[in-house]
Amino acid sequence: MDRREARETERPLPRRVAVARLRLTNFRSYPALDLACGPNSVALVGPNGAGKTNILEAISLLAPGRGLRRAPHGELARVGGDGSWAVAAELAGDDGETRLGTGVEPGAEGGRRCRIDGASVGSAGAFAEHLRLVWLTPDLDGLFRGPAGDRRRFLDRLVVAADPEHAGRASGLERALRSRNRLLEDEAADPRWLDAIERELAELAVAVAAARAETVGRLGALIAETHDPASPFPSAAIALDGALEAELATRPATEAEDGYRQRLAQTRRRDRAAGRTLEGPHLSDLLVRHAPKDMPAERCSTGEQKALLVGLVLAHARLIARLDGAAPVLLLDEVAAHLDPLRREALYAALDALGAQVWLTGADPAAFAELGDRARIFAISDGAARDL
Repeated sequence: MDRREARETERPLPRRVAVARLRLTNFRSYPALDLACGPNSVALVGPNGAGKTNILEAISLLAPGRGLRRAPHGELARVGGDGSWAVAAELAGDDGETRLGTGVEPGAEGGRRCRIDGASVGSAGAFAEHLRLVWLTPDLDGLFRGPAGDRRRFLDRLVVAADPEHAGRASGLERALRSRNRLLEDEAADPRWLDAIERELAELAVAVAAARAETVGRLGALIAETHDPASPFPSAAIALDGALEAELATRPATEAEDGYRQRLAQTRRRDRAAGRTLEGPHLSDLLVRHAPKDMPAERCSTGEQKALLVGLVLAHARLIARLDGAAPVLLLDEVAAHLDPLRREALYAALDALGAQVWLTGADPAAFAELGDRARIFAISDGAARDL
């Protein structure tokens, strides 16, 4: 046993939380679904369009934010229904049972509602006290070659899983940026209004940049600590590329906030001409390298990029388990089918070591044969689920 394995063995296992039962009402393609799966992992099998990802999306709504598809609430209701929808989950864990629910009522105004054990809560952010979620979907396959905005959203999801309040800060930053841009369009706008919005914008920008930097630092340290040269999922070297993030590495947050606010005031004319704010964490990027090859991720092969992404998500799940003391529930959409047998076996071994409940989807039941009795396998078709 090497030192890395010894450290992991000595570390106490995180608490386990599982979605033991999931009920959907008028959600996407499901008029009604009652999936009693128990504490084991779950594999959902069926052809494309059967509704497998809809189930993962329903679970993802039990986390801060807009879910794994980032869909507006109105799009979640079943076509032909009354516009309402509901997702209810019964959690089973080492600390007991908890009921989470969210949805939109018929004709309701004010957005979706959230409940814990039947009591209303302000937002899905409260769910994080009972459930943490990590997901990987096919939409992320082009992450490293795509635009920086995709990587920022991916990074913010990593941050939210560790710090649920980050969702509110990131949303607030977007609103403040839109407000400033609108004010800049009006050359007759009262400068005091701009002063006020830039003060708010600077505060939120520094908070968002600091939270991102903290998560990247922690995740990078954990990846280095748990590096396994024999793993088919290569280690990633990660860093943030952004002026404000770099400034925070050398200056106190209060000084960085003052400096950014001053720069916003000085660049109003430039930003008005551009039609947008040209400096800030809304333009930052997450840089990822294939550490063993010391190669930028975007220059790696498609297979290497997929392996890097899976390794990064697994490392993030381990980080959440370490920080929160409870293993997150993982939602892996169409992941196993796109891995070769060696990497698929390594994935299942890594998931076993994490001790988390995992929800997987795929078209071929054979991809989940190696899971054995560690997972319940359901066939999905026509808005229903049956045991395989």
